Amino acid sequence: MTAVIQRVINANVKINNSEERSISNGLVILLGVHKDDTEKNISYLVDKIIGLRIFNDENEKMNCSLLDVNGSVLIISQFTLCGDLRRGRRPSFINAADPKKGMALYNDFVQMFKRKGLNVKTGEFGAHMNVNLINNGPVTFVIDTNDI
Repeated sequence: MTAVIQRVINANVKINNSEERSISNGLVILLGVHKDDTEKNISYLVDKIIGLRIFNDENEKMNCSLLDVNGSVLIISQFTLCGDLRRGRRPSFINAADPKKGMALYNDFVQMFKRKGLNVKTGEFGAHMNVNLINNGPVTFVIDTNDI
């Protein structure tokens, strides 16, 4: 799994140019599911993200986690994070999970965040989405479970 994590002041996603879902003070997580990913990847990634001390404390030092600041999460599926750009000019998506598996693991990822008691909003797997955010910092990290 590949996750792009952005600390935000606020963010929203508009799904198929109609329904809008939004958060404030938290993280936007863009999630790419690879064909070899399993529940183990989900557990690692969720625990890692929730424990990251990337929010500022009273001294403006990155010392607080998502739980410490009672932050929200907006989780967006983004299979293009699995794109291979090493050859040619057109991305290859052979490493992306097939849609059935991708949706199942994406939903499991979302549910694990909800079970942690966080305010979670989502995009819609496979839908056309427009994501707007105000990145706080800016602070952005990339975590790839293939690197663990």
